[in-house]
Amino acid sequence: MTKTPLNLVADIGGTNTRVALADGKVLRTGSIRRFRNAEFAGLETILRRYLTEAGVGDCDGACVAAAGPVRGGVAQMTNLDWIIDGEALARATGAGTVAILNDLQAQGHALGHIADENLRLVVAGPAAAAGSARLVIGVGTGFNAAPVHETPWGRVVAASECGHVNLPIRTEADLRLAHFVESAHGFPGVEDVISGRGLERLYAFVTAEAGAQREATAAEIVAGIAAPGPARQAAGLMIRLLGAEAGNLALIHLPFGGIYLCGGVARALAPHLATMGFAEAFRDKGRFAGFMQNFAVLVITDDYAALTGSAVYLAGGAKG
Repeated sequence: MTKTPLNLVADIGGTNTRVALADGKVLRTGSIRRFRNAEFAGLETILRRYLTEAGVGDCDGACVAAAGPVRGGVAQMTNLDWIIDGEALARATGAGTVAILNDLQAQGHALGHIADENLRLVVAGPAAAAGSARLVIGVGTGFNAAPVHETPWGRVVAASECGHVNLPIRTEADLRLAHFVESAHGFPGVEDVISGRGLERLYAFVTAEAGAQREATAAEIVAGIAAPGPARQAAGLMIRLLGAEAGNLALIHLPFGGIYLCGGVARALAPHLATMGFAEAFRDKGRFAGFMQNFAVLVITDDYAALTGSAVYLAGGAKG
């Protein structure tokens, strides 16, 4: 009888790293742990501590999903001063097979392995044909997206760094927002307004527009969405911008199999997307407004989907 490989998987965000053990494609129950990145010098330290505390020696395989670009098997974190390579991953885990993915690529590999109860429909669309392209969009500490394609040779999830393109401008207020961001950061990128820190920047913007700029944390803003005021205005502005950018990406990639929003900010805003203009902004594409009805949009509410995707990727031979 063939032994199921024991693999280590990790999801490295700008703030936290989640680590788990997987038996093939399946995450081991109770094995998930979260570490605050600021408390560690690097990923190797986290993984060694995890394996020691779990009482596990060497693993068969290891795959990490990193919130940053991966080139030549090396990940450069975007919002964290860490560089991750295969040699370091092998040293920390003893694994014979190692892989490094962009975190959105891992989310793409998780599609089809996420329980239905962890998918929340936001915008309805027609039934998708088998093999249709899909798209994952991550909104958390940063912003990014990855198209998911099914091929005769397996699933291919292409990496990108689309969070760093220019933010969408539709109105005079959007232009003022771009100048507001530019004055502080030099370049008005999508991630500067559609992300956790982006929500804080939007709060500063709407209060500045009202004549008295103030600051609030993302958690405080989310907690205040229900009541009229700057928190609700900032969240509404982000939801409209997210809808517009998701619509842009839909036209670029044509994901007739659906668009999947993931990440902590996407989950926090999920209850408000339907009532605060997401669908309207998503479909606001002039003569292509009707065409936009071809795309369903869902929110992945499973916080550990990237871990599942990493396990699936390893189990599939770490290809694609």
